[in-house]
Amino acid sequence: MHKYLNGEATAEEIAQLKESPEYASYIKISEVTGEFTTPSFDAEGNKKAIDAKIGDPKVRTLSPFGMFIRVAAVVMVLLAGYLYVSTLDTTVNTGIAAKETFLLPDNSEVVLNASSEIVYNKKKWNDNRALALEGEAYFKVEKGSKFSVKTSQGIVSVLGTQFNVFSRDTIFNINCYEGLVSVQFNDTLIKLPAGNKLKIENGTLVVHTQSNTQSPSWITNESSFDNASLATVIEELQRQYPIQITSQNTIVNKRFSGSFTHQDLMIALRSVFDPLQLEFTVEGDQVHVYAPKDK
Repeated sequence: MHKYLNGEATAEEIAQLKESPEYASYIKISEVTGEFTTPSFDAEGNKKAIDAKIGDPKVRTLSPFGMFIRVAAVVMVLLAGYLYVSTLDTTVNTGIAAKETFLLPDNSEVVLNASSEIVYNKKKWNDNRALALEGEAYFKVEKGSKFSVKTSQGIVSVLGTQFNVFSRDTIFNINCYEGLVSVQFNDTLIKLPAGNKLKIENGTLVVHTQSNTQSPSWITNESSFDNASLATVIEELQRQYPIQITSQNTIVNKRFSGSFTHQDLMIALRSVFDPLQLEFTVEGDQVHVYAPKDK
């Protein structure tokens, strides 16, 4: 059909095409489309119409003062953000079986025991050497203005010395290793010289005696106790090891004097429970303590 319409078909091809039943339809379509005409396109006229709608382009001159205001606003936002962040408190905390040693802005050294937290403000430190403690920490304080450790049970203040503070639940222990510390709790103020320690329970002084140690034992991975309740010892075991300890209520009322290592769980458990004639089982992270007759 294409050859026929273009005048390129042979006589044989034309004869074959005419024998086709669709031949008449093809011829009719060819006659109709031959009458189609392409519409004219006025390129110049269309361009003028488009230009008329757009009009002359307007050039807007930016004000140098306006640009300055925008830049100044951005700078002020950034400055305000920096000032806000710089005044935030710094928090240092530790998890189970973890210790953290760090320096305060005046180079005073802090060793934070497991499951403990300290909060202080770096920006205000030179004007106010004060921090908040929850848990236990050992301090080597650089000499200078008053240095205060605030706990929920009292405040320990020094000018420059080495001391340990334990503040958990209702127990508040302070041990001074060098210099002189001031301990304030409730309406009581006690001056504690080097080589002395205090034990305060429920806001009441229960021990004020000498100490023959040079530093807290937990720094060298050993927890020590002097006539402490077994409940207190169990809590410390759970801070130094990722375990859960269960026992009868009558057992936790026992008292314990001694120590346990932070580096071997089985040795630590035997160090605590063998002297008290208690037995225990360990299944995964679960430790059950019992008296032999309660097995």
